[in-house]
Amino acid sequence: MTFQLCYASKTTAPHHQLLNDLREIFGEARDFNILHQVRGVLYFADEHFFQCIEGEESVILRLLEKLHKDPRHQQIKLFNALMIEHAHFTQWSMKYVRRNSKIQQFFKNRGLLRFQPLKLDRQDVPLLLQLLYETE
Repeated sequence: MTFQLCYASKTTAPHHQLLNDLREIFGEARDFNILHQVRGVLYFADEHFFQCIEGEESVILRLLEKLHKDPRHQQIKLFNALMIEHAHFTQWSMKYVRRNSKIQQFFKNRGLLRFQPLKLDRQDVPLLLQLLYETE
């Protein structure tokens, strides 16, 4: 069994700082995740993050504490915190999915004009995750 946690947040970075923050977040996540056997996916668009991480429960909960203290994130919304039988992102320490038309269409189908993961409901998350699993 693997512990899975999904969340959304909004960046605090001004536009000129955003690329640097994204590089830092991705680099920190990748390094930590390799060391602690955490796997996951990160999607960023329209000033919002969506991330799903999988691993040992105590490690994931420690990451959640760090997230709440990270000044680069605001309006953090937790979706899923559950045990799953099989990890989904075993090939990636942190899969990064770039802006994607399938993801944009997913949000349009929910009446949202852009990527707004803070407005998703819990039942939307498995559908979004399926798109992220399948996206190269």
